[in-house]
Amino acid sequence: MTATTDGSTGALPPRAPSASDATAETTENTAAPADARPTAPSGTADAARRATTRATAHLLAAQDSAGWWKGDLDTNVTMDAEDLLLRQFLGIQDPELTEAAARFIRGEQRDDGTWATFYGGPGEISTTIEAYVALRLAGDAPDAPHMARASAWVRERGGVAASRVFTRIWLALFGWWRWDDLPELPPELIYFPKWFPLNIYDFGCWARQTIVPLTIVSAKRPVRPAPFALDELHADPRRPNPPQPLAPATSWDGIFQRLDKGLHLYHKVAVRKLRGAAMRSAARWIIERQENDGCWGGIQPPAVYSVIALHLLGYDLDHPVLRTGLASLDRFAVWREDGARMIEACQSPVWDTCLAAIALADAGLPADHPQLVKAADWMLAEQIERPGDWMVRRPQLPSGGWAFEFENDNYPDIDDTAEVVLALRRIKHPDPQRVAAAVERGVRWSAGMQSKNGAWGAFDADNTSPFPDRLPFCDFGEVIDPPSADVTAHVVEMLADVGRTDDPRTRRGIDWLLAEQEPGGAWFGRWGTNYVYGTGSVLPALAAAGVPASHPAVRRAVGWLERVQNEDGGWGEDQRSYQDKSWAGRGASTASQTGWALMALLAAGERESEAVRRGVRWLADTQLDDGSWDEPYFTGTGFPWDFSINYHLYRQVFPLTALGRYVNGGPAGAALGD
Repeated sequence: MTATTDGSTGALPPRAPSASDATAETTENTAAPADARPTAPSGTADAARRATTRATAHLLAAQDSAGWWKGDLDTNVTMDAEDLLLRQFLGIQDPELTEAAARFIRGEQRDDGTWATFYGGPGEISTTIEAYVALRLAGDAPDAPHMARASAWVRERGGVAASRVFTRIWLALFGWWRWDDLPELPPELIYFPKWFPLNIYDFGCWARQTIVPLTIVSAKRPVRPAPFALDELHADPRRPNPPQPLAPATSWDGIFQRLDKGLHLYHKVAVRKLRGAAMRSAARWIIERQENDGCWGGIQPPAVYSVIALHLLGYDLDHPVLRTGLASLDRFAVWREDGARMIEACQSPVWDTCLAAIALADAGLPADHPQLVKAADWMLAEQIERPGDWMVRRPQLPSGGWAFEFENDNYPDIDDTAEVVLALRRIKHPDPQRVAAAVERGVRWSAGMQSKNGAWGAFDADNTSPFPDRLPFCDFGEVIDPPSADVTAHVVEMLADVGRTDDPRTRRGIDWLLAEQEPGGAWFGRWGTNYVYGTGSVLPALAAAGVPASHPAVRRAVGWLERVQNEDGGWGEDQRSYQDKSWAGRGASTASQTGWALMALLAAGERESEAVRRGVRWLADTQLDDGSWDEPYFTGTGFPWDFSINYHLYRQVFPLTALGRYVNGGPAGAALGD
């Protein structure tokens, strides 16, 4: 691979050879097990069985005594930088935590002085600015070589003025940027009725939980004394806030830019009583959505901004709301062996647990294995039976979903719910009636969250307004939650698994999936990277719903997966595919993405194909001695391209699921759930 001018490894990996070009396999002089398919090459079958056994043992050993699994969740250093900035703003700095965070941030810096948002990715200006400021807070001198490289790179790319809005909000808190030069977010937004454009429920739940507290921050415009200047981060320190050009007034961008100018004028003349009432209403909205453990939505950003907003309204740090909120942020910390402290953006125990249970069941672990039963007990206890914001669009729908995190009862996740149901139906629980009742509630809730186009989003139904993305404030990541192929596929697979293949909702979901297939044969992956994930989700769903392997859509998908297979036999896809389709299906081979591709090909009836054999061999050959796989690459997403995720358990559960299905002819039968 060759390095690009920005220091990243940007060369595309070569296309995989055709099956006829593949080198011959070296088989072992052992007979295939009696229950192996007679046409499977003995060496591949034996290697798959050994790898499955080792991976099963490794995954079982990783289960918590309470029944759940949770792998670390890597994102980028903005989580760590903003944690230090929050502590600086609140005056609660801790020297030990500061140094531990700084050690982690320094360790993530690239040779060119920048920080990226995913492993092997290019330097990113906002991430680099926030990391630099955090290190300044930790005492790193601006003329230190690693700091000078970072600031020079930032200046060359436009300085602070070229960073995203969220970065400039953090800088404005300390007077390093002018509030007047930030987009306005009026707290009166809380009063917009649900039918009105740009009401808070037009935003995805993650954006909604962030925007509401930021309306208070925007109204208050606080400035804490800056401990130092940041002239070295401006392209021109004499003009640190250069004016931004206006788009044509006839364009949507131009319309919303002018709307923002009007809101800035309104900020100066806002009726004090109305504004005060709006901020109090926003505060009540925030407090009502605080979870039992003190967090908000089980994710770090809303918690950070909610703490700041409430503190600005007079809540002291000993108030129970803020005390538990700050304590919840400490639970996002992961301490490394070298003393570094990393902050997770969120935690994924429900997601990890249901995927682990599916992997173990499909690998052949007995359905009544004590650890599977313990996992089922934990998942059953996590089902949500209280109302949440999803009821704004579905007011008559009873609860019954599962969330992604330990605590997030306001926002159950349709994707998690589908996978939990699939997991529970693979487990022989001593109280089958309890499982059946939970499954029925989960299926009813998921089906009821179908959007009007026949597909499913992650948290809300019909969260597709075109307006939120147009706001000048929304220059980072996704702010709405439209249906996606991966979530829809998981729901369709679940509905088929419980015997609802002929349900009109299932058929509409299948029709939507078939219509969404890309011309090349793949499906876009919203919550995993990217086309390999989308395709790896859709083909098992279509197979479960009875779509034959001979269907043209299935054959196109198989052809695409075969074309993008790497020379080494694995599959990989870089985050760059979200910006540049020439990267679709292309990247260094990873265990998780190879697992997705194999799951898709196996569902399409390709077990005996050369592509499957080579993929299985790649997994077997790259497995570590302890039964795990190494995977530094980021194969998950929060926001495509803008916010990438490395789920540490992905490297374990998806290869094991694929190997188990290859060995046992899975997925595991779901008759236990009937």
